[in-house]
Amino acid sequence: MLNSSQNISQNTDRRVLVIGAYGFIGASLVMRLQREGFVVSGFGRSQATAYKVMPDINWHIADLKNMITADDWQDYAKTHDIIINCAGALQDGASDSLKTVHFDAIKALSDACKSNQTMLIQISAVGAERDADTAFMRTKAMGDDYIRENHTDYNIFRPGLVLAKNAYGGSALLRMLAAFPLVQPIALANSQVQATSIYDLTDAVVLAANNQVPKNKSYDLVERQTHSLREVVQETRHWLGFSSAVWQITLPNWSTQITAKIADFLSLLGWRSPLRSTAISVLKSGIKGDPDPWRKITKQDLRPLNSALSHMPAAVEDRLFARMSLLMPIIIFCLASFWLASGIIGLWQIDRAANVLTDIGWSDHFAKLSIGFWSIVDIALGLGVLIRKSAKIACWAMIAVSFNYLISAAVVTPQLWADPLGPMVKVFPGIVLALVGRVTLDNR
Repeated sequence: MLNSSQNISQNTDRRVLVIGAYGFIGASLVMRLQREGFVVSGFGRSQATAYKVMPDINWHIADLKNMITADDWQDYAKTHDIIINCAGALQDGASDSLKTVHFDAIKALSDACKSNQTMLIQISAVGAERDADTAFMRTKAMGDDYIRENHTDYNIFRPGLVLAKNAYGGSALLRMLAAFPLVQPIALANSQVQATSIYDLTDAVVLAANNQVPKNKSYDLVERQTHSLREVVQETRHWLGFSSAVWQITLPNWSTQITAKIADFLSLLGWRSPLRSTAISVLKSGIKGDPDPWRKITKQDLRPLNSALSHMPAAVEDRLFARMSLLMPIIIFCLASFWLASGIIGLWQIDRAANVLTDIGWSDHFAKLSIGFWSIVDIALGLGVLIRKSAKIACWAMIAVSFNYLISAAVVTPQLWADPLGPMVKVFPGIVLALVGRVTLDNR
């Protein structure tokens, strides 16, 4: 591999802006560039997430959907020597437009960089072609092509399935699948995949930033060997330290279509599942590239799958993440079902529920009004936890309302604590489940 360490001293005054700097690839790039001596700034759309993930770098907060003219990028291009784009979206949604993120913003960025003689490094993806099966790949290709046709100081890197210590998207899906106890369900088992170590990807970017690879070129950054998806999941399971599956369950391909439709529906509620239709289509097509052009430059192959994994030994937190990724949708479903059922049954059986209060002297009207109010609160919380944007608040509210029920019951209807079915005692597991649900909702 070409050596970049000799350039550390000369990088201390070189300013780099990483777009998508708190993302899966971007965060690793920021840390690597800092070690190489670059002065690194981040660009992202969420200030809260940015300062939570990387509080010690300078941040520029903006949304790419508002960065679609060259003038929008002029100040960034003037004040940085290199701009690296790691931003992307899997498919169109409430907060994402593929054409805007992958083409309109990139076209404007390229124009600004060209006019200011700023180097542009684009992180794309293998399979990004104009005739690809998915809008994700087609719009990625549009941005790549514009850079090739109009920019004079660029490199485009197209990784395969990126493997890193942290996980997001496809890598998170692999860990979730590998976490199944006893059985190993898998669909599209024979789909072909080439992996890319995050270390090889960051190496390539540093070499480009140090002008150690030919400019104005695109490179597929993939291992030489191709694996079936089944093999990749098995390697991931082994890497995590989970025992081998007792049964292998190969799911029919039509099951992926049903799963993708469910995931696409959930995306309307803000859930960015790695099982959405775009991800499934990409897997069907395979994640494959041509490693030879990059090998000719570096005289080395990229790390193969098993080596990429062995260079980042799994720890207990990796196994916990894998298991919690598998449990998270179950936890959210259980919370939503419990609170919705509680509210609906309360309204349906409002007369019987009111009797508990009228028996201790409440008026019928006030008893029904109280039952109706808190039933509606329960329903609202059940619906709120199903919406990604409000799910965290809903979990906290569930905990608060649960404690309110416990305290109110102790004061107003203490006899419920002695009920042989233990309705009040069962509130405590619900509180714990809401706490666990809240923790699983952190994804950065």
